[in-house]
Amino acid sequence: MDQQLDQPIELKDPKLKDIANSWVDSSAFLFYLQVGVVIALIVGGSFGLWANRYKGKPEVNVPGNTLYTPQYK
Repeated sequence: MDQQLDQPIELKDPKLKDIANSWVDSSAFLFYLQVGVVIALIVGGSFGLWANRYKGKPEVNVPGNTLYTPQYK
């Protein structure tokens, strides 16, 4: 019985390579998938903030009669 435990098990059936049956491979895959999703969200959010950033002080025309010291004609 000890000889059987030392030999590697070949998985020829595709069902045995499923996530539900291979937790070691699937946990690494899910970890890297989560890392990729988080990086994609950070990059996407940063790009969205950069694309809609504040572009500076706009030139606003203020009528003279609405100033603190109004100027009338």
